[in-house]
Amino acid sequence: MNDIPVGTTGQLPLLVTPEVAIDFLGHEEARVLSTPHMIAYMEWASRNTIKHLLDENEDSVGTTVNIRHLGATPVGMSVTFTATVIEVADRRVVFRVEARDEKELVGEGTHERFVINIPKFVARLAAKRT
Repeated sequence: MNDIPVGTTGQLPLLVTPEVAIDFLGHEEARVLSTPHMIAYMEWASRNTIKHLLDENEDSVGTTVNIRHLGATPVGMSVTFTATVIEVADRRVVFRVEARDEKELVGEGTHERFVINIPKFVARLAAKRT
C-alpha cells in the first residue's frame, strides 16, 4: 500500500434524477435526493479519492458511516460530493465528506474505509461460502 496523504481531496458530481430521488411522498414536486443515495455517493467519492494511490491489487471498502442529511435537493439540481482524507492509520482511512447542491450544504459527516488486498478478500469470501 502506498502512502495516502492527509488532506487528499476528491469530488464527484451528480445530477439528481428520479432514479436517485425519493418517491414515497406521493407528489412529483416533492421528489428529492434520497438519503441512501446521498450516502452511497459520499462513499463513491471517498473510494475514488484514494483509488489512484492504491496498488493494483488493492481497493477499499466502507466500514463506518456517520452522516447528517441537512437539506433537500430537488430533481434537476446538481450536487457535488467532496471527500477529504482526515486520518490514516495503517489500512484505515477516515474522510470528511460533504454534499453541496447549487444553493447550500445538504449533507456532511465522516466516512471510514479500509484498504483491502483484493485476492485475499476474494479468498476469504470463498472460504466463508464453504
